[in-house]
Formats: sequence, structure tokens, C-alpha cells
Amino acid sequence: QVQLVESGGGLVQPGGSLRLSCAASGSIFSINAMGWYRQAPGKQRELVAAITRGGSTTYAESMKGRFTISRDNAKNTVYLQMNNLNPEDTAVYYCAASRISGLPLNRGAYDYWGQGTQVTVSS
Repeated sequence: QVQLVESGGGLVQPGGSLRLSCAASGSIFSINAMGWYRQAPGKQRELVAAITRGGSTTYAESMKGRFTISRDNAKNTVYLQMNNLNPEDTAVYYCAASRISGLPLNRGAYDYWGQGTQVTVSS
């Protein structure tokens, strides 16, 4: 089993920045890709970004240029730097981990999920 714990969410004004962290513990040797998803009220959970153990990344189109995913394998932690936030970015952000090689884009490919952290963008 793998446990994922997110942190770093909160309230930020439009145009502001936040950095989310996700610490993994447990059977982390089994994990390849890690990703961030988000779910806004009344909407489906969507992929934000994902990163492999080797550092290859992918982003949802609307996040490119504003969000950056990174990973510290020594600390078993993945980060999501979010810049130029707008109210449409308000959501619960979830960390996820997958045992599949490559960059899985399908939500069903992720085996483990964190509890989520709330990000609210509002003036």
C-alpha cells in the first residue's frame, strides 16, 4: 500500500501563486508515475499534470505555462507550482500515484489517491 498526503492548499487572490506538495509513504518502490488531479463543484475530476519517476511530464492544455509539476524522488514527494491562478482554478486538488510505466492519462490507471487539498481563488 501507498499513502499520499497533500498539503499547501488555501485561499489565494486571482493572479497569485500556490505550491502544493504530496508526500508518499509505504510501498513507494512500486510507484512510477505521480499526478495531480482536481475536482471543482459539480464537475468531473480532471487531470492537471503528471510526472514519471524519470521526470517526463504532461499537462492539461489549460494549465500549460501556468502550472509546473516536479518530483523529488529522494524525498518521495511531488510538487505542483501554480502561478497566475484564476477563480476557475478553484477546486479540490488530489495527488495520485500509478504503478503503470509511462504517463497514464486515464484516471483509472492511478492506484492510490490522497485525501485532497482545497484551493480557492477569490478576491
